[in-house]
Amino acid sequence: MTPSATRVLVLNSGSSSVKYQLLDMRDSSRLAVGLVERIGEQTSRLRHTCLGSGDTREQDGPIADHEAALKAVAEELTRDGLGLDSPELAAIGHRVVHGGMFFTEPTVIDDAVLAEIERLIPVAPLHNPANLTGIRTARALRPDLPQVAVFDTAFHTTMPESAARYAIDPKIADRYRIRRYGFHGTSHAYVSRATARLLGRTPEEVNVIVLHLGNGASASAVEGGRCVDTSMGLTPLEGLVMGTRSGDLDPAVIFHLTRVGGMSMDEIDTLLNKRSGLFGLCGDNDMREIRRRIDEGDDEARLAFDIYIHRLKKYIGAYCAVLGRVDAVAFTAGVGENAAPVRAAAVAGLEQLGLAVDPELNAVRADEPRLISPAGARVAVAVVPTDEELEIATQTYALVGTGSGPGGINS
Repeated sequence: MTPSATRVLVLNSGSSSVKYQLLDMRDSSRLAVGLVERIGEQTSRLRHTCLGSGDTREQDGPIADHEAALKAVAEELTRDGLGLDSPELAAIGHRVVHGGMFFTEPTVIDDAVLAEIERLIPVAPLHNPANLTGIRTARALRPDLPQVAVFDTAFHTTMPESAARYAIDPKIADRYRIRRYGFHGTSHAYVSRATARLLGRTPEEVNVIVLHLGNGASASAVEGGRCVDTSMGLTPLEGLVMGTRSGDLDPAVIFHLTRVGGMSMDEIDTLLNKRSGLFGLCGDNDMREIRRRIDEGDDEARLAFDIYIHRLKKYIGAYCAVLGRVDAVAFTAGVGENAAPVRAAAVAGLEQLGLAVDPELNAVRADEPRLISPAGARVAVAVVPTDEELEIATQTYALVGTGSGPGGINS
């Protein structure tokens, strides 16, 4: 890496989309951001914004595959003088959803790393294939450039076995890689550290409960900068009530739906992942719309909200017990950052745990981390906007800046 190479391109490749950001790590500033969506359809769209000029450009029309998508992204960056051939580009950082127990830190990608990510497809069939496609395409475009995988699961690999293991036959569990992996780890890592900074302390000094509340939602218990428990498990289905996912469920419900309801495994999979959660309960997975309906007296929306909050409170209470001492509870992601009624309801009645929200502070909307708990509160309640792209770029740049090679695979 040349001394002038300070830029990192962050790629998040989904099954039919590519999100990207180009950052300059000298000051963590964003140079360009964009999204390619509906890849493989006639109605594909690329939206690109150059932050330096403020120009936004859109392309509509078929984009056949991820290779075509990334080539289109490269062309847009080149138009702004930020092309992939720039000597200032240090590396490309890739979001990879599932790294199992093998990848515990960001890892420079080589053929062996690719093979292991591919081997994990059975536990992440919706995500890892798309992540692999993005990596392979980017490597083909710039084979000489370091490419780094940053794993959603890595932050949670510090969980003790008592938290990570399910209570099933360990031989079967090990054979089929069944354990609690957790997800949203990049966000939980970023927010837990940002919360410590907000309190004027180091991550090692504080215990934080992070509540990542978006369409997907997860909680984590972070002790001294290390995750000791999290709500998602083998897959992102476990845990909190989400936009379309059920979260925690008696496993026998699946047996019942098969034996009594005559439903197939695919039908149950669709039910629990795509037709449950807030959407399944009231037909909406947008918290703003749910709150509007509640204000109009909609009982269905009210019940969905109450179930959502009940589950959230249970996890806050459980993680208070896991941590023993809690210094802060941090709300983040789309709902956590913007839905004041959710934050207020989640801590209401938990005063004995040291939790409270100041109504005026909670009502304030801001882009910066902030406290919403009353002055002198025993436990700080914070709103901390997440920045997963910056976290990926920071981890990527730190790795390539040291000249490290592939690492983080535990045998």
